[in-house]
Amino acid sequence: MVASNRRARHDYDILDTTECGIVLQGSEVKSLRAGRIALQDSYARIIDGEMWLFGVHVPPYAQANGFGAHEPDRRRKLLLHRRQIDEWMGRSQQQSLTMVPLSIYFRDGRAKVELALARGRRQYDKRHAIATRDASLEAAREARAATRGVSDRRG
Repeated sequence: MVASNRRARHDYDILDTTECGIVLQGSEVKSLRAGRIALQDSYARIIDGEMWLFGVHVPPYAQANGFGAHEPDRRRKLLLHRRQIDEWMGRSQQQSLTMVPLSIYFRDGRAKVELALARGRRQYDKRHAIATRDASLEAAREARAATRGVSDRRG
């Protein structure tokens, strides 16, 4: 795992995910391997039948001065099959969904992006999700304490 967009799981309800390749140039791969990437406020769009990733900041690699340097905030092409692009375009337009990158990682030496089709949460939805998570954590904590108490009595 190179980078993850933890904020995306808080701000969006994730409906579907897919793995796609990303087109990189020059020293971007070395910057990714160094873990220098920011996924905050990034999103994907379909333009002319191609999937593009916007808002990803990949700073230039320190040893790549001048030659091989890249623009840090350029849009990057994502590699998906045509039918996947068509399906996601239809779903995002019909249901007004957003395409958000969840993480970037390397698999078999190639950079991959985990892309999610998501619906934005409103403020009260976020509060409800936090309350539900806290309640489940508290229930699990109580259950552990109860089982621990039972095992103490036996021994």
